[in-house]
Amino acid sequence: MIGVSGTGAWPGDAVLEAQTTVLGDLADVPSEVAGLPFAVHLPARGPWATLTGRTLGLLVDLPAELGPHGWKLADRPGGDLARVHATTREDLDALAVAGHGYDGPLVVPVLGPVTLAATTYLARGDRAVGDPGALRDLADSLATGLGEHLAALARSVPGARPVVLVHEPLLAQAVAGVLPSFSGYARLRPVRGPLAGERVGAVVAGARAAGAGTVVVHGGAAWTTLPVVRASGADAVALEVAALGDQGWERVAEAVEAGTRLWAHLPPQRSSQCAGPDAVGQARTLTDPWRAVGLPAAGLDDVVLLAPEPAGGPDEARGALAGVVRAARVVAEVAHG
Repeated sequence: MIGVSGTGAWPGDAVLEAQTTVLGDLADVPSEVAGLPFAVHLPARGPWATLTGRTLGLLVDLPAELGPHGWKLADRPGGDLARVHATTREDLDALAVAGHGYDGPLVVPVLGPVTLAATTYLARGDRAVGDPGALRDLADSLATGLGEHLAALARSVPGARPVVLVHEPLLAQAVAGVLPSFSGYARLRPVRGPLAGERVGAVVAGARAAGAGTVVVHGGAAWTTLPVVRASGADAVALEVAALGDQGWERVAEAVEAGTRLWAHLPPQRSSQCAGPDAVGQARTLTDPWRAVGLPAAGLDDVVLLAPEPAGGPDEARGALAGVVRAARVVAEVAHG
């Protein structure tokens, strides 16, 4: 059955309202669609509530703090990390209230180790991704901390079945060696594909060991991340499908035929004054290339649609989520037509 979910980000600063909306709207979907509610994070509340800050807060024995240029590893825990932990506890409390009595899948977003290392600086140095030892330590620490987070989530919502969504938007740049150094005058050495797969795989394995039934790695807009995602052992790959192109879709077809599921991150719906939001057009960004590369229409039943990143306020985000549910019904018609 075609699934619908989101990346985790939500606008505004009212976490209980946001979590209640997401759980309610995705638990009540048409019969031909499977809703996968997700744990929200609200970046508007500050750097402690961004996916980077929240994920750094999961690390075990690797404290971090805010510096002039963003997050960096620190010698000891400080006030910034305390605020991250307080924000995470607030979010878990909101999830416990909103998810009282809920029994079903719950998507848990986390930043992947390569992107985390690419956006975090060493205590006295450049991006952590340029230091193989730091990248290894971040991945191992995250694997352990994610397990503890899933245990806390299970205490908050005992009926939840965790599905971990590992975001790796900078994976392609790290592997290609195009990430700029701190000065901006040089580029960091590339992270070899097999090594990147090993580091992401450590987090995938940690999530599974902690009870995640499914682990998905979001490779961003670049199909070149597919080899790394497949090497990590993830159950599914998420990609921004509108950016794939013909060559990218050929690689997606190879992955799907080899047993890797696709989570299709859709673009925003176009809209006109006459016809309103175009759910059909949004669905076709998936269905047209899917059929063009020779994948069977029935296989669309195994795809999960990810709503686009929310633009505007909570009402617009809720509308975008509802729009993807309508697009999922269109995809279901193609799958069963």
